[in-house]
Amino acid sequence: MSEAAANFEGLLREALAPVEPPADLVKRLEGTLMSITEMAADELEAWELSAMRDPRNWARPAVALVAGGVAGAALVLLRARRRTGPTQTGLGEVRDAAERAIRDLGRDTRRLLGDR
Repeated sequence: MSEAAANFEGLLREALAPVEPPADLVKRLEGTLMSITEMAADELEAWELSAMRDPRNWARPAVALVAGGVAGAALVLLRARRRTGPTQTGLGEVRDAAERAIRDLGRDTRRLLGDR
């Protein structure tokens, strides 16, 4: 039984070993989020206001609004996280990093909303 346990532990250790993400993962994720945000904005721009009277027509704009909002928020957070750099340890440093992140979020949000 101990051989089976050792073998099982070895398999678990191998399966749960840390994996380095691809170098271009952040750029691909950012591109995908930007694409979703732009498609949602295009969908909302193409929607006719006169169609609002019929609730059956509300599904596509509602989905576009939610998807665009989530993708835009994720994009802003991704960019803010990239700017903060590596994780810091001290309490004062954490507060400074949080303040910088909030400033960056505000700046990126204003910039993204200003583009539309």
